[in-house]
Amino acid sequence: MKAVRIHAFGGPEVLQLEEVPRPMPAPGEVLVKVYASGVNPLDWKIRKGLRAKKYPTDFPLTLGWDMSGVVEEVGSGVHQWRPGDEVYGRPDPTRNGTYAEYVAVKADQIGLKPKTIDHVHAAAVPLAGMTAWQGLFDHGHLERGQTVLIQAASGGVGIYAVQFARWVGARVYGTTSTPKIDFVQGLGADVVIDYTKQRFEDVVHDADLVLDTLGGDTQKRSLSVIRKGGRIVTTLAPEDQAVEAFTTLANTEQLETIARLIDEGKVHPVIARVFPLEQAAAAQELSETGHVQGKIVLQIV
Repeated sequence: MKAVRIHAFGGPEVLQLEEVPRPMPAPGEVLVKVYASGVNPLDWKIRKGLRAKKYPTDFPLTLGWDMSGVVEEVGSGVHQWRPGDEVYGRPDPTRNGTYAEYVAVKADQIGLKPKTIDHVHAAAVPLAGMTAWQGLFDHGHLERGQTVLIQAASGGVGIYAVQFARWVGARVYGTTSTPKIDFVQGLGADVVIDYTKQRFEDVVHDADLVLDTLGGDTQKRSLSVIRKGGRIVTTLAPEDQAVEAFTTLANTEQLETIARLIDEGKVHPVIARVFPLEQAAAAQELSETGHVQGKIVLQIV
């Protein structure tokens, strides 16, 4: 099978399209024929060696940990999946990933793919969608009637966070840049703050929750907008003891809840650009700019 691998840390040039053996599913795993793979900042950060302590890997390494596809084969002990099931999910980022025609994943790291969208759109959901869900609900405990500020509301995680927060009935503030104001409003934000013209702390007061995917000074400034007892949840390093950091965990139940919301028309993925597998380097270069509106996806089938 074809796979995009790296043999050393480095720039986009280390990504190589190679012919490699097809993996075999171990007990408790399934083999998935990958139709599309999401491209995330995690991918190029691992490629550069920026996550070597958190995600130890061996070379050669196939990148990509976001996918949609069809179950090809099941390992022993797997009873919830059968060949032909259309699934999507976020495999374990400490092992070979989804920039490949096939990937072996643990049976509890996938869920049934949304029925109303194709594999390209489904591949844009798992990592960003579960990150937004877990940040808002598992760690942020967001409820109807509360107020949430979503930093980088037009980013990969922010897009889902705005839609989930709107769905649960929260009042949603989101930060973005001038060209993306209408886009974030269309996602369902009640108030959109143009960070190039306005400081968010001049607009938001007594928020119940801030979801931070930017870190640094933005995270520090967010401390001033939460109410007493409010929360700041981040996907990055916490800048203060009051900030809770978390790592996204694969969760079948959450994947299938998100799939249901998509099928009901309450949430929709947004695609920025689709590349073929052999252009994985160009896809990662675009991701590294940090100015993508929506998700980048590699189409494999």
